[in-house]
Amino acid sequence: MTHEHSLTLEPKWDATGLITAVATDAATGMLLMVAHMNADALAATIATGEAHYWSRSRRELWHKGATSGHIQRVVEMRVDCDQDAIWLKVDPAGPACHTGEVSCFYRKLTSSGLVRD
Repeated sequence: MTHEHSLTLEPKWDATGLITAVATDAATGMLLMVAHMNADALAATIATGEAHYWSRSRRELWHKGATSGHIQRVVEMRVDCDQDAIWLKVDPAGPACHTGEVSCFYRKLTSSGLVRD
């Protein structure tokens, strides 16, 4: 069986030990955020059922919502065919973005520049 068809979780970490993680709202399908996970963040997410990420700016494990209360409860996790990206379908307990926006993707790029959606 090829890696692409394997049912064994074998994440392909990048050179810094990270994997891309995408979070969407399980109920609406809205794209909420893109972040990164290291092995500890992935293990904590699997163990607790709540999203954990690796903060590249703070260089530390980050339990989403630990300080804000905007926990992301994981409803389903998927891995892509190459196992170099994780998709979290979550039940968010508040906005995903640190700016207070529901989604980090609240601006649209148009020919005129960025506009608020």
